[in-house]
Parts: sequence; C-alpha cells; structure tokens
Amino acid sequence: MNLRTIVMLLLAFTLYQPCYAEEPTAAFSMGNGAQNWIKTEGATRSGNIVTYPEVHIEGNGWLVMHPFEDGAANGDKYVAATFLKSGTNKNVDMEVYKGVDTGEMFIVMLHSDSNDNGILDFVFVDARNVMDRAVFEGARMIGHAIPAP
Repeated sequence: MNLRTIVMLLLAFTLYQPCYAEEPTAAFSMGNGAQNWIKTEGATRSGNIVTYPEVHIEGNGWLVMHPFEDGAANGDKYVAATFLKSGTNKNVDMEVYKGVDTGEMFIVMLHSDSNDNGILDFVFVDARNVMDRAVFEGARMIGHAIPAP
C-alpha cells in the first residue's frame, strides 16, 4: 500500500460520518495529537501563500501539503512544504508551488526530518513510505483534509 492509498483511505474514513453509532473499523485516523498538531482554524491565504496560525511538532520536521487530483488525495506528490523547528511554530507560511484557489482541497500533514538534514527527503524508501516519514501518534496520522482559505 503506497502513501497515496493511505491518504485516500484516511480521507474516506474522515469524511464518512455514519448516521448511527458504530465503532470505527479503519486502522488509521487523521487529525491532531497530544504532542503534534496543526491548527487549521484561522488559516489564511494571500496569493499563493497559505498561513497556518500554529503548528507543533516533536523534533524537527516539515509541514507538507498534498494535492487532490480527480477528487482524490494524491500522497505521491506535494505542492508545498516548509521546514519546522521542534516545538511550537507560529504563523507558518507555505508557498503553494502550483498556485491555489479558494476552496481547493489539500491534505496538510506533518513529516519528520528523519535524518536531520533540513531537506525534505520525499523519496520513497518502500511501497508506502518516504524517507521523511509522516508523523503519527499511535494510529493517528497528524494531518487534515482541508479546503484552501
């Protein structure tokens, strides 16, 4: 299973809201954790720059935006990334390389800087993981499917 498939499954799980109570059956979820988070409420955009009010990451890493293509998240590529120092980062700017329209859907998520080189190593090391891996807390991937502001 590759990163794109995982992101698509997470998105489907996140958007699916049953009309009755039931236990979730997905192995993964997406959202904020206790030690890592992305505050998306209050995000703003000026041209191609999207600003998130606060991002917290344990260890140096990256805030990465993955596009939606043909109605589905594409985790095999990214359209924006910005380096984060360990701890709380305020007013985090990301330049969306391809441009961005209001309401356009993205996955915004955290990736670790696994080799501490300050370079986003977005190279697949197996069928589903890039070198700078997605940040998880347990089975929760730290990320959100959001429309651009």
